[in-house]
Amino acid sequence: MTDTGWQELRFSTVPDHLDSLESWLFDQGALAVTLEDNADEPLLEPGPGETPLWQNIKLVALFETGRDLSPILADVPSQWVTASAAEASFVPDQDWERAWMADFQPLKMGRRLWICPSWCEPPDPDAVNIHLDPGLAFGTGTHPTTAMCLAELDASIRPGTNLIDYGCGSGILAIAGLKLGASKAFAVDNDPQAVTATLDNAQRNAVTQEDLDVFLVSQADTQARLRPVDLVIANILAGPLEALAPTLVNLMNPGGRLILAGLLNEQAAGLIATYQPWVALTAVQEKDGWTLLAGEKLPE
Repeated sequence: MTDTGWQELRFSTVPDHLDSLESWLFDQGALAVTLEDNADEPLLEPGPGETPLWQNIKLVALFETGRDLSPILADVPSQWVTASAAEASFVPDQDWERAWMADFQPLKMGRRLWICPSWCEPPDPDAVNIHLDPGLAFGTGTHPTTAMCLAELDASIRPGTNLIDYGCGSGILAIAGLKLGASKAFAVDNDPQAVTATLDNAQRNAVTQEDLDVFLVSQADTQARLRPVDLVIANILAGPLEALAPTLVNLMNPGGRLILAGLLNEQAAGLIATYQPWVALTAVQEKDGWTLLAGEKLPE
């Protein structure tokens, strides 16, 4: 690294050759290697123990300035790349923290709700403002599925509603529900990191443990801390949403509302059919190829 910037080499590759190409570049003196989607391909549900990768990968390698990188371009094993840059490009140095922060600005969700990073003043102090910084757990409001869930909560929450955020991630949905008027929320996840993130974000937003109960799914099973509620929301993936159908339905009060997200448009019909015996789901929002389903529990 230097005070002025770096040189950048870009390659296209596929998962089978990624490790070999990455190791070779580090052997040539690469300072950093990052991966990007090269075909606008969403990463969907990995199997147990799998590391999900795009089928078409853009690999970006950074090198110090002043070095002649033409030998690397000439010698890169052709069997590991599907395309490569003709020459190195220059990446200027900058205040990376400020550049990263600039990507996250206050976002309006629905009629009343704003999601505000801690370094920004709320645009509307009288609105329902949630302070949330990008972190390790999914869910800052920037992803289409989270944005749709927040807008649907804004339209669905009534004073006194109690809710369950199943697969809470950062806790943004449970916290938003409480800020919008819910009286009690439960946030559960199978990842301890998500539980930690939710507790931290609850404290940042002056949400008490009395109002928000946060715990791992395994604890919910053993301690029976969950009870049927008026609204269940789950923003995860289509496969888990299908497998969890009996669980989520049993957590709903008679006439309760279910909100499901994390599924692609083409997956909506299958989930509607899965839940049809218990919940009258319909597609109420679509955004960037993603669908949000919602509906009420049918009489037994």
